[in-house]
Amino acid sequence: MHRLGLIRRFTAALAAATAFATVFCGHAAAEPVAIDWNAGVQQLRSAARGNPAAEQAVDRLLATGQVVTQVALPAQPFQMPAQSDIGRGDGPGVYGSGIALGYDGFRFGFFGGPGTISPIQDGAKLQVMWINLSNGRSGTETLTEHNDATVDTTIRTRTLDIGSGLVVAAVYGTLWHRWPVPVSDANPDGFQYKLATISIPSFGAVYN
Repeated sequence: MHRLGLIRRFTAALAAATAFATVFCGHAAAEPVAIDWNAGVQQLRSAARGNPAAEQAVDRLLATGQVVTQVALPAQPFQMPAQSDIGRGDGPGVYGSGIALGYDGFRFGFFGGPGTISPIQDGAKLQVMWINLSNGRSGTETLTEHNDATVDTTIRTRTLDIGSGLVVAAVYGTLWHRWPVPVSDANPDGFQYKLATISIPSFGAVYN
């Protein structure tokens, strides 16, 4: 039974790789192309193996059955927004989105509300898992860079050397938000805070 499972996984991985190779070879630099969403998530699932939190995040992606139809170019939001326990209001639902940034080297980021992203993220951990389908590189990065001196609505990874090619990625984890309120015993610094827990990751496919 174990051998059969290995064969099935190998067959699935080979089929996914073939699907993406076909798409990538036909790509023109400035033209969005269609992708096999399921194949992309399956590749991401393979890259996440051994990381329980990442594996669970991808499994939740697979369970949605949603479809990404085109590859975004860098500096574009991920095609599939995240879902979280606080959503964009006071209840669960659509939350925010991952983003690929290329203005100072390649980075992954995330933007979304309520309010703004808190400069202090103690007790929270927002991560992105990614795999470059063109060169086989993959990894998991924590999003830590945020500039509160300006109106900064994103939190970002460090600059990454992922190589050129077609990349699929998903952002998952937890993130603190804050917004101004009157100073009180409950809010001595003049801010109210909320911790968002992502239930379904934001997923995207981009070219670097």
